[in-house]
Amino acid sequence: MEASPVSRLFFGRDDAEHDMADGRLGGVFLQTYAYREALSGRKSLIIGRKGAGKSAICRQLGAPDGHSGTAVPITPDDAAGDEIRRFELQGVSGDTAKSLIWRYVFAVHAARYLCRHARTAHGWRARSSVKALRGFLEANDETGEEHFYDGLRRGTRRLQSADLSLKAFGIEAGVGLNGASEGARASRQLEVLESGVATALRDLGCAAAHPPLLFLVDQLEQVWTVDPDSHALVTGLLLAAKQVTGQYGGAVRCTVFIRADIYDTLNFGDADKLRSDELRIAWDREELADLALTRAAAALGAAELTPEQLWGELFPRTVSGEPTDDYVFRRALPRPRDLIQFLNACRDAADQRGNQRITEEDVLFATEQFSRWKLIDLAREYAVTHPFLSQLFLLFDNHGYVVMLSALETRFEPHRERLHRDFADYADRLTVQGVIDVLFGIGFLGVKRGHKVLYSDSAQMPPQPGEEEFHVHPCFRPALGSLGPVDLAAYNPNRARFIGGGSQIAQMGRDISLGVSRDSRLLDDVTRACERLLRQLIRAGLQDDIRNEVESQIGRVLDDTRRAREDLRGGRAVEATRHALSASGYFGRLAVQLRDHGIRDEPITRRLEDESRALIRSAGGAVGGGGGSDSTP
Repeated sequence: MEASPVSRLFFGRDDAEHDMADGRLGGVFLQTYAYREALSGRKSLIIGRKGAGKSAICRQLGAPDGHSGTAVPITPDDAAGDEIRRFELQGVSGDTAKSLIWRYVFAVHAARYLCRHARTAHGWRARSSVKALRGFLEANDETGEEHFYDGLRRGTRRLQSADLSLKAFGIEAGVGLNGASEGARASRQLEVLESGVATALRDLGCAAAHPPLLFLVDQLEQVWTVDPDSHALVTGLLLAAKQVTGQYGGAVRCTVFIRADIYDTLNFGDADKLRSDELRIAWDREELADLALTRAAAALGAAELTPEQLWGELFPRTVSGEPTDDYVFRRALPRPRDLIQFLNACRDAADQRGNQRITEEDVLFATEQFSRWKLIDLAREYAVTHPFLSQLFLLFDNHGYVVMLSALETRFEPHRERLHRDFADYADRLTVQGVIDVLFGIGFLGVKRGHKVLYSDSAQMPPQPGEEEFHVHPCFRPALGSLGPVDLAAYNPNRARFIGGGSQIAQMGRDISLGVSRDSRLLDDVTRACERLLRQLIRAGLQDDIRNEVESQIGRVLDDTRRAREDLRGGRAVEATRHALSASGYFGRLAVQLRDHGIRDEPITRRLEDESRALIRSAGGAVGGGGGSDSTP
């Protein structure tokens, strides 16, 4: 029995390592602008958030159909990270010391490469410069291709003790270095080694004869902690990587892949020299759509899969009244990993139910699951730099997804003392403005600018003074229970109706002299109050989602009032006084909720209070309930 399309559908693994192991990466890899710039060498510092595709680019560059020259991946582990963090040299700064050990690592790798490369690409007759490199490697036990840590540890010991043998380059140990500091001795010895590598590269004509040797440094988050030594480890790497291209005349390049949250914490004097090397990965809607389509086609073995087939046949055409592709892309953070996980969650929900295609119900189920994943993942992603994140999320739990600055100030204040106590090292960030800056920077909050809500990317300015309206990203709303723009209680008239005839209506107090009952007048008053509020709402300066929500709730009051009026006309008894007091209480409560939400100077809140008081007067001055499910008549 042939498997259904849903069973065969698969959008790939969560990370490049497993996609590569599955043999999938090359077939579905998109050659984005970031990849092309890294391949050409125009950009050598690739920055991106977790899941943005840094490792995919790194591995594709190292694949046979990527960089056409030799690529050397370097991924330090915990042991290597500890070794570099501990490496110090008397007489130089931590950044400089770490840059020297990284330069040593690159020089040794280049020397090994040249000893092999000279034979295979340039003939059997070795140049004297290549023989010198071979002699250096043998004298310093660097000929093997052992684990990265082993060579690193050997290098740190020799640089610290000035025990590096340079006889192969015609230099005796300690020549000209008497009385020099550890840093000066190590720097001089390293210059001799780098000069020997550069000489061999020139003698062989490598820069002109073939593509450069390419070092690919990735997964620095494995060795990163928030401390000065980790800062120096990464800063030293960036300085050394910059040195490589200049030192070896373009015959050797180094490309570093680094997470944005790590890079943005660095602060060093030469950072401005890296601006031309930087590239921040940013995915747009079109690229993500191509990624989804490419991966779906590869899974189904389809020569060609159209967007209409993916989003109209495999997936439902709409979800909650929204085109499915818009629904999905709006709720996934703009990076491949999030999109892949969301689409696979939709597919899994359908497959577990035995569906032949993904239904709207499957997507809605996956939405809830995906949102919970991402809220947890966001806290984990920034656990090192922002360990307090999970506590900040509580400020938004079961609230509307639109939050005004004043409302956030009100919510934050009861937690300030505890947060400062539990996270004393981060107290300077744990202010209302600091919280906004952090949550905007990680993509949790967007800021309302003009008629748009903007979420953080490399081009967006952080929230500015005077910006007071913020939105929780759609990705996180279901997990927080923030499905509406504001947490308004739904209107519930909480009124009783009685089935009866015309004789009962007479008993309810018809005003014979006017020909109109008091009940009718009260319901008309509620109707007119609703209509005035709706007209005021059109002119209100509320955000669209909030306006729509308020309009919806006032509309419920109006619809229920009209039904009550029809009941009355049809001979059914209605407790109009109770109805008017419920509407009055609800309008007052709505005004309070909007003010609590930070909407304080908006005329609609004053109009709600005015109409609430007017209805109380019409009903005879009684005090009614709040109109919510917990109101009392």
